[in-house]
Amino acid sequence: MPPTTDVAELSYEQARDELVQVVAELEQGSATLEQSLALWERGEALAARCEEWLIGARARLDAARAGAGRGTPAASDDPGAR
Repeated sequence: MPPTTDVAELSYEQARDELVQVVAELEQGSATLEQSLALWERGEALAARCEEWLIGARARLDAARAGAGRGTPAASDDPGAR
């Protein structure tokens, strides 16, 4: 049976690692139908959590890149620095 930890509390790495375990268990095919459904649902939730983390990371990178493009002028670009 899958762990009961709330998926929303997992880091990207935790969610990814657990998702790998869920997939491995499903691929074995030894679970009952009820267990397989529970694993599938947990896997879907874990995959969504990973996607949330990746979307957030991309947004942070985009914001950092946009901020770098609007940075303060370098000293050599500042006429008052001469």
